[in-house]
Amino acid sequence: MDLSKMAVSINKAINTQEVAVKEKHARTCILGTHHEKGAHTFWAAVNRLPLSSNAVLCWKFCHVFHKLLRDGHPNVIKDSMRNKADLSDMSRMWGHLSEGYGKLCSIYLKLLITKMEFHVKNPRFPGNLQMSNRQLDEAGENDVNNFFQLTVEMFDYLECELNLFLGVFSSLDMSRSVSVTAAGQCRLAPLIQVILDSSHLYDYTVKLLFKLHSCLPADTLQGHRDRFQEQFKKLKSLFYRSSNLQYFKRLIQIPQLPENPPNFLRASALSEHISPVVVIPAESSSPETEHMVDLVTEDLVDTDIPVQPATVVEPRFDDLFGTSAATDPFNFNNQNGMRKDDKDRLIEQLTREIQALREELESFRLESGRLCQALRGRVNELEAELAEQSHLRMQALGESEFLRAELDDLRRVKEDTEKEQRSLTEIERKAVANEQRYVKLKEKYTELVQSHADLLRKNAEVTRQMTVARAAQDEVDSVRREMQEKVKAAQEAAERREQEQVEQLQRELISSRVELDTLKSTMASSQQSSEELSSQLSTVESEKVELAGSLLKKEEELAGLGEELERVQSSLASERESGVKTAEALQNQLNEKESREQALESQLVAARWSTLQGAVEEAERIVQDSLAQLDDPAHISCTSSADYLASRCQASLDCMDRLHSARDSYLADNTGVSELVRAVTHLAHLVGDTIVQGSATSHMVPVEQADALSDSVKACGAEALALLGQMKEQESLATADSATLRAALEGILATAEKLRPRGLELQQGELGDLVEQEMAATSAAVESAAARIEDMLNKSRAVDTGVKMEVNERILASCTDLMQAIKELVLSSKDLQRDIVDSGRGAASMKEFYVKNSRWTEGLISASKAVGWGATVMVDAADLVVQGKGKYEELMVCSHEIAASTAQLVAASKVKADKDNANLGRLKLASKGVTQATAGVVASTKSGKSQIEEKDTMDFSSMTLTQIKRQEMDSQVSVLELETKLQKERERLGELRKKHYELAGVAEGWGEEDEGTG
Repeated sequence: MDLSKMAVSINKAINTQEVAVKEKHARTCILGTHHEKGAHTFWAAVNRLPLSSNAVLCWKFCHVFHKLLRDGHPNVIKDSMRNKADLSDMSRMWGHLSEGYGKLCSIYLKLLITKMEFHVKNPRFPGNLQMSNRQLDEAGENDVNNFFQLTVEMFDYLECELNLFLGVFSSLDMSRSVSVTAAGQCRLAPLIQVILDSSHLYDYTVKLLFKLHSCLPADTLQGHRDRFQEQFKKLKSLFYRSSNLQYFKRLIQIPQLPENPPNFLRASALSEHISPVVVIPAESSSPETEHMVDLVTEDLVDTDIPVQPATVVEPRFDDLFGTSAATDPFNFNNQNGMRKDDKDRLIEQLTREIQALREELESFRLESGRLCQALRGRVNELEAELAEQSHLRMQALGESEFLRAELDDLRRVKEDTEKEQRSLTEIERKAVANEQRYVKLKEKYTELVQSHADLLRKNAEVTRQMTVARAAQDEVDSVRREMQEKVKAAQEAAERREQEQVEQLQRELISSRVELDTLKSTMASSQQSSEELSSQLSTVESEKVELAGSLLKKEEELAGLGEELERVQSSLASERESGVKTAEALQNQLNEKESREQALESQLVAARWSTLQGAVEEAERIVQDSLAQLDDPAHISCTSSADYLASRCQASLDCMDRLHSARDSYLADNTGVSELVRAVTHLAHLVGDTIVQGSATSHMVPVEQADALSDSVKACGAEALALLGQMKEQESLATADSATLRAALEGILATAEKLRPRGLELQQGELGDLVEQEMAATSAAVESAAARIEDMLNKSRAVDTGVKMEVNERILASCTDLMQAIKELVLSSKDLQRDIVDSGRGAASMKEFYVKNSRWTEGLISASKAVGWGATVMVDAADLVVQGKGKYEELMVCSHEIAASTAQLVAASKVKADKDNANLGRLKLASKGVTQATAGVVASTKSGKSQIEEKDTMDFSSMTLTQIKRQEMDSQVSVLELETKLQKERERLGELRKKHYELAGVAEGWGEEDEGTG
């Protein structure tokens, strides 16, 4: 195809005249994209058009571009993505206009941009959106996340289509026949493409939603369903309005959507879905159409394939009639002179060819017959497979109905479970509030203990410092003694050295003088002889000189010794002065240490007293908080037992003795404050707990006794506060009287003893024997029930037949399994109780253990009675159901009662057992077995009920509108009557339960106490 022709067709199709785009011009543009394998020529021509200045021109451009995206070459989408930004700007520009073609152009451009983005994200989808179911599955790659995202994108795509639909209809005056005018057809023509796209998008959306509902929970897809419902209503209305327009009736056959949208919560509804099919009537051929077909044929021929000869008859014709016939077929002059032999040969040759053709034709006929026979066999096989598929479909429908009924039952069970969960949540919330209150009290107690521990650490630190000071004082004394000894030794040594040196010098001086006198006498006696004297004199002179030198040396040495003595004396004086100063400093430090010890001792005494005062104040706050809880509205719902109240009172009385001894110890020696602090804190907790438990117990007793008990606990709180107030003052600590508080606690204890159930007064042998008797009676009841069920099963097999026998066998078999599970549970409970006694938790024998734990024993007896009674009642109900006289619901209720009774027996059995006990594990497994067996009884009963009861089919085909309305009113009246009856039965059930609780209280002894106190 010449691209210039395509450009001319583009300019003819997209013009400013307000008429619909001619189909031949649009078809030329589509064929041009296939010839070019892209949209380069189209965009080159469009970019020269003033689309932003003329709304009609832009509208017709959108129409032609939509056709190219749907039916053009696949590369049109890729080539057009380059102009996405320009289209977005143009859409925003035309969006500023609120009416006319401007607003429509803005909506149409948004639709085209959405369509391009969708096909770019999902390249498996062709432009015309025609896909098979297998291709649709492949597009999601079998990934639920891809299907989820693909559904959202299709919703957005369809939303843009619907917006254009609504925009066009809102811009037309539907009161006039606008579809026959040129301007109206200009606006309505693009809606044909919108109808084609919308029908496919609706079909794919339905299939994807069914696929998502088969993989994801229904709650997750609630938003998808709501959006689909909204788009379904719009699309149904628009299809209906379009089908009534004269313009569309001759161009397109618009499908009608079903009355109601598909029910995605029902998987079988997919088989009811019919894909909407848009039919475009075939156009009659025209010269223009034939010309276009020839043009397409010429353009789409693959030029790479060599051209074959036009016919294979030509060589055969040349052989027969000669080459002249091929060159000049209209020259017959040469043929007239043909010889007869040639004609005969020609005839024979033709005869042979005809015979060969006949044989070939016969072989073709035989081959076609064989193929027809094979095709008939294949058709028969396909028909058999179709019949089998229909049978399987019917079976699947039956199974789906059964599963739907099961689903309804599960939903009802879920609703009941949610109600129980809400009540359990409320109970847990109250428990959390109580736990938080306990945690606060525990934190306060922990802070008190911590402060006491800090004071003890401070006391230990002070004691350690005193010990260190005493050790330092001892060390100073020893150093002082050592210094004095050293000074004295140094003085004595210096005096000795000085005396010795002086004596030595004196001796040397005396000896020198003696020698001098001797020399003088010698010189006088020796003067007789001059020579001798001269020589002697010279000798004496020389010796004298030597002695004078030695004397000078001795004098110098003596002077040095004197200086050294002075230095020793000065150093000794300085050492004596420093020793005195050190002794004075150590004495001052010792005095300061003693003063600090006295201050710390006084601080320690004050800290001990402040600790005691803090503990007493905290105890007062604990008691005051307990008294404040009595007036708290939330406390009204709290209950307690007389046994627990009596235990709290007894613990408080024991703690008072401990408080009395700790106070005496503190008064004798104030270092024992820690024991007194612990006793005060413990007493406050016990008295506060007694007050709270006494008030909670008063909620469970008659009014007169409740008032008396409330007054007693309040008086106990007041006495406790008075005692703590006396202990806060140091003067009144020794005289604090606890007799009044003791009397108040003893009064509460006496009241609690009166309120204890009478069952606790049973003798040891009676209570132990009663437990054994009840457990034996329960086992006997279960054995008897199992035997009766076996007997009923044998009778049913002998009398009943068919469905009834099957139902009875299934119900009785499930009852037998339940009895066997209960029997195993009772045996496990007995073994666990024996382990509890043998492990040393109770007294020496089982009876003593039962008496010591009387409340637990009574709960065990009550649970055993309930299990035996439930087994007997269930067997009676099963007997009536098998005979056809009973109700299936009664059997279900009996099963639930047995499950509750066994749960009570399990709880009563394992409450005192070790968590690692092997028999406890067996008991839990047996409990699970009972639960499963109960569920089996309920399931078999429901299944049997659905098989026995006949379901009436509702046929309203013969009823008129008035009759149906009358029947509807009667049904509403019946519904209201049944709802009223249901409400009354629920109220009656509530009253029965209240009465049951009252009778259970009387069985535990409350009724007898009321009579005694009255």
